[in-house]
Amino acid sequence: MGRYEDLIEMAMEARRIAYAPYSKFKVGAALLASNGVIYKGCNVENSSYPATNCAERTAIFSAVAEGQKEFEAIAIVGGHEDAAELDFCAPCGVCRQVMREFCNPETFEIILARNEDEYEVFTLEEMLPFSFGPENLI
Repeated sequence: MGRYEDLIEMAMEARRIAYAPYSKFKVGAALLASNGVIYKGCNVENSSYPATNCAERTAIFSAVAEGQKEFEAIAIVGGHEDAAELDFCAPCGVCRQVMREFCNPETFEIILARNEDEYEVFTLEEMLPFSFGPENLI
């Protein structure tokens, strides 16, 4: 398999362990760090909805907690837990902004996948044009 397909497969694994008892919408993410390590994340819901965390942020926060702050790509898969087929699942605005904190908008790749064979790749800049980042505060 290629790099994208491997990330998608790991995102699918993460989706299977998502905790989504309320929405039944399970999301998995696989984040490729620049050192080659892959961090998985899944959505974790909470009965107090604002306390819910998305799969993408779970993966990023896990990596940062391990000391990693440079990333190359993330694969995202999501859909209703009973879906026969998945559709493309784009990151929410909050997740895009968290990605912007750590990722180069021009080179960081966001892979939206239905499965290992059907996926689309975008840069963070394409998903978050005219973004606000750390350099804006210097």
